[in-house]
Amino acid sequence: MPDYEVTEPRLRCVLPFKAVPTEVCLLRRAVARQLTHWGAPVPVDEAELLVSELATNVIKHVGDGTSATLILEWRDECLRLEVHDRSHAVPYLRTARCEEECGRGLHLLAGLAADWGTILTAAGKAVWCEVPLKQAAGCQRIARAAEALERYQAAGGHVAHSRLRQLSGLEESAVELIADLLHWSAARGHDPDDVLDRAQMHYEAEAEAA
Repeated sequence: MPDYEVTEPRLRCVLPFKAVPTEVCLLRRAVARQLTHWGAPVPVDEAELLVSELATNVIKHVGDGTSATLILEWRDECLRLEVHDRSHAVPYLRTARCEEECGRGLHLLAGLAADWGTILTAAGKAVWCEVPLKQAAGCQRIARAAEALERYQAAGGHVAHSRLRQLSGLEESAVELIADLLHWSAARGHDPDDVLDRAQMHYEAEAEAA
């Protein structure tokens, strides 16, 4: 599976894939890694299940081996999942009898997601759904932090100490960024301990309110 790319201004991840069962498994893992990387407050297993249904829908109704693309986008207080393919056939929700397998995917999508739908595009269509994020009061701060850390990494933020290499991804960059901010504060005559204390007070107050 090709590497994903994260673009601005929203947190966005693009994952091209082939609509085959083995790729669906890889897609689920990639989604779990990306959500963990962002620190998105959303149930990962729920997102994986929705992605699996969206991708499986392409296999069943567009064709095994079809080229498709999954887009993850963190939009304020929700996670949006979109699967694009080259078919213009619009899926619709129908009543599924107990013995029927076909059609259950959309019922599951409608049951788990806050909203879902289909968009026709010049190249085909996109089936999308949105999942509300937990702890809505802190979502905007988490999103801003993840976006800032993505930019910090791109600007060359690096791990200066070997012990930090035991941490993963954005966590390493978070430690480095905090250290840089403390250096910046000290260079301007501020007490780094006071800055940390004030930040901790803000965090605890907002966590308690949530």
